[in-house]
Amino acid sequence: MPYLKLRDGAELFYKDWGNPHGAIVTFSHGWPLTSDNWENQMMYLADEGYRVIAHDRRGHGRSTQTWNGNNIDTFVDDLEELFAHLKVDNAVMVGHSHGGGEVTHYLGKHGTSRFKKAVLVGAVPPLMVKTSANAEGTDMSVFDSFREAMRKDRAQFFLDVPTGPFFGFNRPGAQKSEGQIRSWWQQGMNTSFKSAYDSIRDFSETDFTEDLKKINIPVLVLHGDDDQIVPIKASGLKSAKILPQGRLKIYKGGSHAIHIINAEEVNKDLLGFVAE
Repeated sequence: MPYLKLRDGAELFYKDWGNPHGAIVTFSHGWPLTSDNWENQMMYLADEGYRVIAHDRRGHGRSTQTWNGNNIDTFVDDLEELFAHLKVDNAVMVGHSHGGGEVTHYLGKHGTSRFKKAVLVGAVPPLMVKTSANAEGTDMSVFDSFREAMRKDRAQFFLDVPTGPFFGFNRPGAQKSEGQIRSWWQQGMNTSFKSAYDSIRDFSETDFTEDLKKINIPVLVLHGDDDQIVPIKASGLKSAKILPQGRLKIYKGGSHAIHIINAEEVNKDLLGFVAE
């Protein structure tokens, strides 16, 4: 399995699939998951002739479980090292949830020289937590309850999330996938407790507004209007307006996991945008 040794000695696991000479699409996963969460999109685009790259964020999955550095600045610096190593150029960057924050901050901090487009899927920007200036945000007590649940029984909490709101399986008439629930749980439990715990603050309290303003390339924002994890009013709707070249598509009845539950539609939307 391919790994990149980073500047501090940590090792970053990554996948590099498809046509080695094809146009590049990179993927950043959500919390507390791994690159496996993108496997449907990666297979689809690889079959279409693209080179697809995804990583397990530090502390997650098969990457080194570092005690420190579980924050967005470190995450995007890791990505810049990976992209330099793999000679990523003229690519499209895709991120889901916390990974959408990673995409946004990477482009805000490191610029757009390697990328021509980006896609945010159910992404956390501009800011998740409720503040006096962000009335549509989620109350801090919700994120505190996440931390409390992790300390009490992480294994059960990581079962409750995919069984309910993540995939929208708690909605009347929802067709549950036991396989997806187990996959989510497995990915989450393979992430270090410390990284998963620290990342709650990272994805909920980081304000990505200034990063969004700096992104001078086309960005497609895909968001479900029944996203119970990252409500669209506080995220997708706002990000699409802040982005200089933002484009929004709303998935009616879509959950937080539209790239899985609505995989066929998302795949076609990604291909259409990437190929433009």
